[in-house]
Formats: sequence, structure tokens, C-alpha cells
Amino acid sequence: MKKMKKRYFNLVIPKIGLILVLLGALNTGCSKDLFDKQPLDSVSDATFWKTESDAKLALASCYSARNKDWGEWTSNDWWTPWSLVEMEIMAGNGSEKEGNPDKITDGTLNSTNGMIGGFWSHAYRRITTCNNFLGHIEGIPMDAAKKAIMVAEVRTIRAFEYFNMAFYFGDVPLVKEVLTLEEANSVTRAPKADVWAFAESELKACASVLPKTRPDSENGRMTAGGALAILGRLQMAEKKWADASSTYKTIIDNGTYTIDPKFSELFWEANEFSKEIVVSSQYKSAVFQQVVLQFVYPEQFNGWHQFSPYNELVKVFECTDGKTIDVSPLYDKNNPYDNRDPRLDATILIPERSKFRGVIYTTKPGTSDAFGKYPVWSGYSIHKFMDEGYNGSLFDYGGNWVIIRYAEVLLSYLESKLESGAAIDQAILDATINKVRGRAAVNMPPVTVTDPTKLREIIRRERRVEFAFEGMRYYDILRWGIAAEELNGTYHGMKLTNDPANYTTYPVDAEGYFVMRNKRAFKKGINELWPIPQSERDINKNLTQNSGY
Repeated sequence: MKKMKKRYFNLVIPKIGLILVLLGALNTGCSKDLFDKQPLDSVSDATFWKTESDAKLALASCYSARNKDWGEWTSNDWWTPWSLVEMEIMAGNGSEKEGNPDKITDGTLNSTNGMIGGFWSHAYRRITTCNNFLGHIEGIPMDAAKKAIMVAEVRTIRAFEYFNMAFYFGDVPLVKEVLTLEEANSVTRAPKADVWAFAESELKACASVLPKTRPDSENGRMTAGGALAILGRLQMAEKKWADASSTYKTIIDNGTYTIDPKFSELFWEANEFSKEIVVSSQYKSAVFQQVVLQFVYPEQFNGWHQFSPYNELVKVFECTDGKTIDVSPLYDKNNPYDNRDPRLDATILIPERSKFRGVIYTTKPGTSDAFGKYPVWSGYSIHKFMDEGYNGSLFDYGGNWVIIRYAEVLLSYLESKLESGAAIDQAILDATINKVRGRAAVNMPPVTVTDPTKLREIIRRERRVEFAFEGMRYYDILRWGIAAEELNGTYHGMKLTNDPANYTTYPVDAEGYFVMRNKRAFKKGINELWPIPQSERDINKNLTQNSGY
């Protein structure tokens, strides 16, 4: 097998030992001895593509696309917990210790940014892995129906990558087969519209082949609902509202998914077979683990407190009467966290209020956690994803990561219906947004507003609250065209005092909230697209650059 110098089109399939996470789901029946003796990156295509077991192993590599030299949990792509939480930081929901995601939207983004380069290279690595699979699978003697489903899975994965690449980079190379070194180093950027048209066609075709449901033993493998949910995201980005509405309605009518009555537990390992989960990344302790818990947990609970939410997000959560804090009679400015949507406490650790395993979270000015070492820290920490039932190493968590939930399907269906110009009545509200708000663990008042302008605001607020830190916010503010509006100015942290006029320890605003040093300065007309990595353009002179970079 020819090794190429060009990384993002490099035909290197991951070591078998690094794709064990899916072997149980794929029922390969292979022993660990095989993983030790036959790493896929040291055998040629000529000796590998022979049996159904080979096809299953290669299929698993399309899901993981992990490089032995790159830590999966530090990768930048649209599948891993680390990256998707960082997407939320880019979108202004919080800050990160090293400030890397902040640099995407603080006005300093340029073509040498390593995070952007990571998204590019990891996407094309996965695309190449998928292309390699599709180029060899037809020659394997196996059941035709099984083969067709595998092909549909891989085409869906590839389409997901192309949708995201075009969404964030604009025009990108549209590569449908493994390239030679010369070809890889001379490709040109295809128009964004062409890339999305290809992805849309692929997703529609694959949804008709993929099964509607999977047994628990195949948890994580793509379903028809998964392909359609990705298609829906694409159609919403394209503002094809009627098409998106139809796509989401198909998922709903299939009856495969439901809203889980739980909320906090929905993101814990014990609940990874929930019927609300449509697409998820698979992990397994001691084999293919993820370490987002190490980053999410505050130092008080032996984590790194890597991420710190902003008060701008906290303010969005309604009061328990279903009204925003600026109009609700339940809101008390001196006790701002009382009488709020239960998802606030489930999403964010609030000092001297929140508990984890019965212990009060105490981070505040003067403690080593946040303010003492990192002046940009808000005092808040992420509570979502902190697994009450897990007692192992935070570096060895086996819980899966949810990428798409049925809650997204329902809220996206409602938004698409609204934006298509269709009339919205109470029946549609009750079948969509009120199911999300009405889950037993949340039980927020039902929405009754049908006025398009007011309902649009409610839907957008609901998405921010429901999906906080799951990787949706940046996608939303870009497609809504409000990124420049949302990502300019100074941010705030926890409430420090009820007497701001006489408080001098830390800078606070008129309501006593911590005024943070970090700012965002999103450049309208430029930062809506990421720059093409300079490292790629240095190798391939045919790659043009996006405007402003």
C-alpha cells in the first residue's frame, strides 16, 4: 500500500487495536491476538480485503478514523466530546483555559490556527477512510443485503463530513475516491453548493437503505433516522425549509424515537441506549475511552475545570413560570438562580448552590479553582455530562457521546415549519417543543405562542437551553446569521455581590456579576467561514483562500 506524504488524503487505515470499541457491536468474533498481529496500517489492500470480518473491521475504522499518533480526545472534528464542547466555547457559551476555541471568534482567527487545521485534516482522513472502504467492499464475498447496509453507513458518514466541511469552510475539495499523491496535492475547491448537493443526494439514498432500528448489540451504527437527521441539518443550513420539514416529519412518523423523561441522566453511561439518542459516538472503558469528564469536572471534584460557562448563557434560562427573567415576577435579582428552568441546575454548576454526589460546589473568588489561577474564569462550571454513577478514572470513561437527539428532531421540525411559512397551531407546538419542555425531569410550562416573530425567539432560546454544550450553538448562530451580533463584547461570570456600588474585590457590573477580561470581536463578513489552513495551501497551490484571510 503506497504511503503518501500529504496528510489529509493519506491512505492509512487505523490500527485494528484502536477500533475495538465497535467490535462488540459489529460481532466480528475476532480475538485480541489478531489485533496484535495484524494492524491495519501495516498490511496492504491486496492482503486485507478478503472476508466479511475484514469488511466489519474496515467499517469500524470509518466510524473511528483514529490515527495512532493523534489522541482521539484531543482531535478536532465533529464526532468527539472535546471538539463539540469547544464548538460551544467558540459560540460564546463560555471560555476554555488555554483560550484556543476563543481565538476562533475573538477577531484573531487566521490560516495558521491549529484548531482549524485539525478540523480540516481529521475530516479528510475520515473521508479517505470511507473512500477506501467504498473502493474495496464490492469485491468481498458476503451477503448482499449486509453489504448494502454497510455501504450506506459509510456513505452517510462521508456525507456528514462533507456537510460540515462546506458549512464551516465554504468551497472545499470534493473527493469521492482515494487519490494518488499527485492528485491529492493538486485538487481544487468545489463550490459549496456542489458539495452540499452531493451530500444531500447521498443522505437521501442511504436513508432508504439503512434500517430504522438497531438491536442494542449494534448501538452506534447508523440508522435511517440518523441519515435523515443529518440531512435535516443540511437542509436547514440551506434554508430549504419545506424540505427540512418533510425530512424531520419522516423521522417523527417512523416512531423510532421518543423524548426521555430524564435529562441529566440522558448523558450518563447508564443511559446510552435511550430511545432519544439518534446518533452517538461510541466509547468503551480501557479500550476506546473518552476523557471529557476530566475536562468538565471542576478541580474540587478532581477534574481540570477546563471549561467555564458565561452568565450570558445562564440568563437565557427561563423562570419556572415559562417567562424570561426580564418579565417574570418569580425572578429575584438578589437570588437570581432560584425559580429557574430545572435545566439550569442540570447544565451549570453554580457556586454555593449546586451539588454533586451530595457535596456543595464551592468555586468562587479566592479559591484555586478558577479565579486564583485563571482571571478569565467565571466561577461557573459545566454540570451537564458529570456522571453521578461513575466512580472510575476520569481519563477512562466509557460513556458514549450524544451527537443528535430526538429533541433536536422535534425542535428542528417546528423551526422548519415556521420558517417555511406554514401556519403553526397548538397541536404542532404540543407535538414538538412542548414534548421537549414537558419531559418529567424538566416540566416547564407549555408554549402557546403562535405569532411567528415571537415563536422564532422562543425556539431559538429553547435550542440554546436544551442543547447547551452539546455542539449545536455555533451551527445555529451561523445559519441564523447572528454570529457577529452574539460574538462581540465583554462577557460576565457568577454573581458576586448584591451591593455592587460598594464592592471592590473584583470588577462587577451594575447587578453585581463578575465582569470578565475576555472579549469577542467576530468579524462580520469574514469569520462566517474558517480560513483554508495555510499548511495545506503551502503543499497544494491550487487551494484558494477565503476572503479576509
